[in-house]
Amino acid sequence: MENNMLNENSEQDFQIRAIVDQYASHWKWFVLGAFISLSVAYVYLRYTIPQYRASTTILMKDEKKGGLSSELAAFADMGLVGGKNNIDNEIEILKSRTLIESTVRKMNLNISFVVEGQIISTDLFKNSPILVDFTSKKSNFYSSGSSYEYLALSSGTFKLDDISGERNILQQKEVYRYGEPIATKYGTLVINKSLTTTTVYNEKDSEPIKILISPIENVAGSFRGRLNIAPLSKTSDIIELSLTDPVLEKAEFFLDNLVRNYNTEAIADKNFISENTSRFIATRLALITDELDGVEQSVESFKSSNQLTDIETEAQLFIAGSSEYDKKGIETDIQLNIISSMIDFMKKSKPSDLLPSNIVSGEATDLISSYNQLVLDRNRILKSATEVNPTVVKMDQQISSLKSTVAGSLSRMQSNLMIQKRDLNSQEGILNSKIGKIPVQERQFRVIARQQKVKEELYLYLLQKREETAIFLAATEPNARVVDAAKGSDTPVAPNKKIIYLGALLLGLLVPFGIIYLMDLLDTKIKSRMDLDGKTLIPFIGDVPTSDSPSEIIKSESRTSTAEALRIIRTNLEFMVSKVPEGQAKTLFVTSTFPKEGKTFVSANLAATFALSGKKVLLIGMDIRNPRLDAYLTLPDRGVTNYLSSKNLVLEDLIIKQDGFEDFHVLPAGVIPPNPAELLMNKKVDTLFETLKRQYDYIIVDTAPTSLVTDTLLIAKHADSFIYVARANFLEKRMLNIANTLYKEQKLPNMCLLLNDTDSTKGYGYGYGYGVKEEKIPWYKKYSDFKSFF
Repeated sequence: MENNMLNENSEQDFQIRAIVDQYASHWKWFVLGAFISLSVAYVYLRYTIPQYRASTTILMKDEKKGGLSSELAAFADMGLVGGKNNIDNEIEILKSRTLIESTVRKMNLNISFVVEGQIISTDLFKNSPILVDFTSKKSNFYSSGSSYEYLALSSGTFKLDDISGERNILQQKEVYRYGEPIATKYGTLVINKSLTTTTVYNEKDSEPIKILISPIENVAGSFRGRLNIAPLSKTSDIIELSLTDPVLEKAEFFLDNLVRNYNTEAIADKNFISENTSRFIATRLALITDELDGVEQSVESFKSSNQLTDIETEAQLFIAGSSEYDKKGIETDIQLNIISSMIDFMKKSKPSDLLPSNIVSGEATDLISSYNQLVLDRNRILKSATEVNPTVVKMDQQISSLKSTVAGSLSRMQSNLMIQKRDLNSQEGILNSKIGKIPVQERQFRVIARQQKVKEELYLYLLQKREETAIFLAATEPNARVVDAAKGSDTPVAPNKKIIYLGALLLGLLVPFGIIYLMDLLDTKIKSRMDLDGKTLIPFIGDVPTSDSPSEIIKSESRTSTAEALRIIRTNLEFMVSKVPEGQAKTLFVTSTFPKEGKTFVSANLAATFALSGKKVLLIGMDIRNPRLDAYLTLPDRGVTNYLSSKNLVLEDLIIKQDGFEDFHVLPAGVIPPNPAELLMNKKVDTLFETLKRQYDYIIVDTAPTSLVTDTLLIAKHADSFIYVARANFLEKRMLNIANTLYKEQKLPNMCLLLNDTDSTKGYGYGYGYGVKEEKIPWYKKYSDFKSFF
């Protein structure tokens, strides 16, 4: 069992090594692929504009987690702090197209200054030597694009060309002066020198600068696509804004101004409610002031006409009991006045108007605050949407519903106060019946004094609310506080050199690997002994590497890999024919599936190999349809076919001895007969082999291919062993079925398999040629080998 495990491990190691050797033989393509891909990566990195990342962090108030700032905490008891912001909503506002377009428009980021290089262009941004300003922009300035080319001529003049092809400049001139108005289709253009520029430009050292004016929608869309906003953590109110741009200063400039613009608009939204409340209070104060003046004049006129000084002292005993009802009646009247004013204001107000806050008390206060917040949210959304937007329509419905709820609440409060007032009047009437005895002047004065007190209380209440609103306007805080100003790193974030070089290296290795793998996958031909494993049960006696001199047979001094392979095969064949009786030639037939698989080459060289070992060998050409032995040996025209078709020829006269060998004889195939199959069925074939087997030690027979003709099968009975030759990179694997069928049906006795024309340099052979002295390669051959690399 342990031996089986060792064998399996050895086979696995051999297969892995064979696969590695197979790909390692193509090392030059891997080197070439890696070199090309790394070169492309270098060129890409050399001429790709680097991208830099800038980021800023801000602290955002959250309605669930945020708290009051220390500056506004002192006014919390006065109800001056507005509602906190939902952090998710504020992130969406920061990313909104409206806010980004507003920032681009205010900072003129749709105007860029570009210097073109040979391959890449450079955005100057703040390093530009000039400033461009459109003093009177037309309506199409932000929606259209234009481009100009600026060239400094002297310290005071420059040249400006319209390169957009649309004749944007209305009156083109050869030379312009700095500060000179230039009329264009989009407004008046003025170019001035930058205050930070110290270089003196002249015709020799100046270079043209392109002034590109892009549609603001495209610029805002570009910034919006590269802007990333996200909280630093789930439990934190700190948000990070980051932006990637080829110009680091531009990214930092945009982020800082985006946050500043966001805070400005947020403060304006918050102040909108307070400003409306302030205007409402100012209007009411003007009316109450006039009414209070009228009441005070009435008091003065009443006391003067009746010559009264201190009526309350005289009526103190009668009034003591009704003082409490008086006080409650005053408070009720104040509330009724306020509610009445609010109801009148609501009837006259529009759906988008805000209601005064902090005027009434009770349940209506919260409803009014909710109503104002909903109106404010609707107005904010309308900045970037239309009134038919589903969200706006839904909010209009909510506003209408909430307004009805507020009106209903005020009406209920008014009804409750009226009932309370009637109850107070009823109780007061009981006491007034006792006061009836007081002079008429006293009773009349009380009516006038009550009106005076109501007006005074209402006046003081409105004054207090006016001051509170003014304080809120002055102390409005921004939504976001900058924690870290925009800052970026000088190291670009893209392209990533390490990743690109690593990816290029992997791609350069994977492409050749994939091509080689695909070629091997689609190649169905036999290449090595590994392709035979599991596909045939025929004994394998060895493989013959590609010969450097295929037309020459081996000699005694041959030490090539082909010669050594044939010597190994000769040894293996000894085991295949070991059961042949003594005194009888060991007969070896050589055949193949198709022509041109090297069976004649194997026959001739194998016969020479046996002859070199001191054996008496006879090589017979029995491929009488297409004899090929004369390609390796010098042979006469007469041979086997002549002997079989003639009755007078003697077999020994047709056999010739091969020069350079002691006992190497050849019996040629002879002339090609018209009936080869019938000729091989002649009884003289049996006589031929019976005779020759008694005269030689080994008989090597070159036969016809088995898949094309039946000649080989007709004489197969005379063989002691059949050598079935399969040529590497020629015979397809599926053709092994022919050899397997012949082996299973035993049509070819004692059959063995030989693989011819293998490539030992690619790991397909076994590295024959032990002891061969390496020849020195001339320089001109090295050059030809270098050319063959490609």
